[in-house]
Amino acid sequence: MSKNKPARIVVKVGSSTLTDAAGRLDKSAIADLVRQLAAQCEKGAQIVLVTSGAIRAGMERLNMESRPRNMPEKQAAAAVGQGLLLHMYTELFDRSGITAAQVLLTRDDFSDRSRYLNARNTLNTLLSLGAAPIVNENDTVATEEIKFGENDTLAAMVAAAIGADLLILLSDVEGLYDMRRGSPKHGQLVPEVKHIGRDIVAMAGGTDGPAGSGGMRAKIEAAKIAMRSGVTMVIADGRGRDVVADIAAGRAVGTRFVADARSLNSRKRWVAFGAPVRGALFVNAGARDVLLEGGKSLLAAGIVDVQGNFKPGDLVAISDESKMCFGRGFVNYGAAEVRQIKGRRSGEIEQILGYKDFDEVIHRDNMVMGV
Repeated sequence: MSKNKPARIVVKVGSSTLTDAAGRLDKSAIADLVRQLAAQCEKGAQIVLVTSGAIRAGMERLNMESRPRNMPEKQAAAAVGQGLLLHMYTELFDRSGITAAQVLLTRDDFSDRSRYLNARNTLNTLLSLGAAPIVNENDTVATEEIKFGENDTLAAMVAAAIGADLLILLSDVEGLYDMRRGSPKHGQLVPEVKHIGRDIVAMAGGTDGPAGSGGMRAKIEAAKIAMRSGVTMVIADGRGRDVVADIAAGRAVGTRFVADARSLNSRKRWVAFGAPVRGALFVNAGARDVLLEGGKSLLAAGIVDVQGNFKPGDLVAISDESKMCFGRGFVNYGAAEVRQIKGRRSGEIEQILGYKDFDEVIHRDNMVMGV
């Protein structure tokens, strides 16, 4: 695959791009988006569309004047809108001879390893059969505890799961702006990001719009997932003429987040991003150096503090004593046990707890650094 010809593309489009000035679904904009995606399919690319808009579609059919605020009303609107939205996409893709397939996911589908693999296999099979998966969060059943929160994260997780080459986030802004440069009102567009540090996070600020539920911070978090998974990501104005073709061709559009050359393998991607973090372990400088440089497991001796009430098997953040997070991993012991054995040698665990199932608090195979 050449640099300018990605073979597998995930495109995410938000509610703000799919709605008109009156807040209603813009059917002409949706038709133009499908036209662009079909054109990429004709060039040999495999396309996955992650789309918002189900709640908005349901609101229109149910004559809701304002966006519902409580969960039952949101789920009711989504239940009505999902079918309407898929019907619209199916008809539009049919015109180009492409079969659309609905895939509804929740955070739990990525947290559980078996369900994650099933979802990945389904998406890969659909692509191999020439279909275009239309992915959305399953708002009809998702609760706050199992929601992605916005589709930027969902799109990044999908892109990472299927090993996409390119992730495009179509938004109502042209990209990431550096407000320290350019005009006081608009700042200066950042054309390329190779590393997400504190400066990039600071630029994100908070840019939530009335139609969508995400924002630039959510997009930066999506970029972290994509880049570490070997996926290049671009944020661009979704209303731009032939914006998908321009990005796929490598033209300078929006803000491009360059894929990390040292990308994680498939299992490590799941370890790093599949499950929500349930707590944190703080380690001393010696343990930090061994984990980062030596690729070793995390032992109780290197742990200085514990945060949260996690259980064995939960994902936790790994931070140094300055509270800088540098890794994640699945713990062998719960928070109560780790609090008892922190700072102690592995040989003392059985004496302290009355049992010892593992020498390591986190085994190196269940740990990822640099996230």
